[in-house]
Amino acid sequence: MGTVVAFLLIVALFVILGAGVWVGIAVLGVAFIGMELFTTRPAGDALALTVWGSLSSWTLTALPLFIWMGEILLKTRLSEGMFRGLAPWLQWLPGRLLHTNIIGCTIFAAVSGSSAATCATIGKITLPELAKRNYPEQISIGSLAGAGTLGLLIPPSIIMIVYGVAADVSIGKLFIAGVIPGLMLAALFMGYTIVWALRHPGSIPPADIKLSFAGKLAESRHLIPVMLLIVAVLGSIYLGVATATEAAALGVVGALVLSAFQRTLTRQAFVDSLMAATRLYCMIALILAGSAFLALSMGFIGLPRQLAETIGALNLPPFGLIMLLMVFFIVLGCFLDGISMVVLTMAVLLPTLQTAGIDLLWFGIFIVLVVEMAQITPPVGFNLFVLQGMTGKEITWIARVTMPFFFLMCGMVLLLWFFPGIATWLPTKM
Repeated sequence: MGTVVAFLLIVALFVILGAGVWVGIAVLGVAFIGMELFTTRPAGDALALTVWGSLSSWTLTALPLFIWMGEILLKTRLSEGMFRGLAPWLQWLPGRLLHTNIIGCTIFAAVSGSSAATCATIGKITLPELAKRNYPEQISIGSLAGAGTLGLLIPPSIIMIVYGVAADVSIGKLFIAGVIPGLMLAALFMGYTIVWALRHPGSIPPADIKLSFAGKLAESRHLIPVMLLIVAVLGSIYLGVATATEAAALGVVGALVLSAFQRTLTRQAFVDSLMAATRLYCMIALILAGSAFLALSMGFIGLPRQLAETIGALNLPPFGLIMLLMVFFIVLGCFLDGISMVVLTMAVLLPTLQTAGIDLLWFGIFIVLVVEMAQITPPVGFNLFVLQGMTGKEITWIARVTMPFFFLMCGMVLLLWFFPGIATWLPTKM
C-alpha cells in the first residue's frame, strides 16, 4: 500500500509541476491530495496550522537575514572587492575563481547551519561575478548547488541537533565529528572542479596579470571588509555572544556599516537589496511551507514508518543495510525536509542499527550526508529550487549539471563506510 501511495504522489507532483504551477504550491497541492485521500485528518485546518507553524519559527528568521546580507554585499559592490582580493591567490589553480563557490560555502556553512541560506547567500555573491568574468554557467551553478549542501554537515547544524536528541547522542561530539567529513567533501568538490577545468581548458577565462607576492598581498586588502564581516558573524556564534539569528542580524548591520564606510551604500542600493532579499525569501518560504505540510501528510499516511519497518525486517548485513538506507533516505528526501526525515524514521531504525552494531555517532554523520544528497536530488531537491528561483533556469538543467557533485557525495558515503575514523577519530581527541 505504501509503495502505491508513494507512486501516486510522485505522479501527481510531476503532473502539477508540468502544468507550470509554482513549486511551493505544487508541493502543498500534493500534500493536500495525500492527506485528503489517504487519511481521516481534515486537510484544511492541518494546512493552515502547519503553514503558520513552519513560517513563524524564530530560528527561521536567520534565513532572510543571511540572504539580505548577501544582497547588500552584491548591490554595494563589496562582493567585487572579495573577488578582487581572492583572484591573485587562485590564478594558479585550474578552475581559478570557480573555487570561490566552494570556499565561500565552506566558510559560510560554519555560520548558517542551513543549506538554503548557504546556497542563496553565496550564490548571490558569486554567480553574478562569475558570469561577468565569462565562467561557464554549468560548472558555476553545479558547484554552487553541491557546495551549498555543506551548510548541513559543517557545524553548527540543525539536523545534527535533531538527530542527537532523537538518538541520544552527544550533540557536541556530533558537531566535532562533522568537521573532517565536511572539509573532505569540500576538497572532493574542488578536486572535481580542477579535473573539469583541465578537461575543458578553453572554457576557463585566462588568468589575470601575474603579480608578485607583495602584489598579491596588496590586492588582498580588498578582502578585509568581507573577512571582517565573516569573523564578526562567526566569532559571535562560537564565543557564545549571539545565536545564529542574532549573528545574522549582526551580519546585516555589519554589511550596511561597511558599505556606508566605503561610500557604496545609496538609498537605491538599500531598497534594491531589501526587495531582492524579500523576493528570494518569499520563494524559499513558500517551498518550506509546502515541505512542512508534505511532511505532516506523509506522517499521517504512515509512509516513512512503513518503509523503515520494512527495511528493519530484511535483516541485512551492516554494509547492505547502510546502502539500502542511503537509497531510502534519498528517495524520502523527494518528499520530506531533512528534519522530518530524521524525526519520522529514527525511532523505528534505532533498534535495527543497534542490532547491526552500527556506531550511532558515525550514523549521525552518515544521515546528515545522505540528507545533503537529497537536497540536490530531483524532483524535489531543495537546493535545486533555490537555484531555479535565483537563475531562472529549468530545474532539469540544474539537476543535470549538479549530478557530478551528487556522485561525489555517494563516493564520500563509501569513504565514510570503509574509513569510519573520518567521522569518529576527532571526537575521541577532544
